[in-house]
Amino acid sequence: MANLSGALTQLREQRRQAQLQVDKLDEAIAAIQGLVGKTSGISGVPRKRVLSAAGRRRIALAQKARWAKFKAAQRKAAA
Repeated sequence: MANLSGALTQLREQRRQAQLQVDKLDEAIAAIQGLVGKTSGISGVPRKRVLSAAGRRRIALAQKARWAKFKAAQRKAAA
């Protein structure tokens, strides 16, 4: 019985040390996530990127210009 009691005490000590290591790893992960700043909190969900109306307009105009160029090339090739 003394052997089992000693083994149980040793296992509890090992568990305590393992838990301390896990806590340290959690702290390190949280610190690195804070530095990276690509996620919002611990959930790991990426932050939504906000685009201004002017930016959306520039993108839309550029896409329209690309399509116009493509369609002009198609008409030229068909003629």
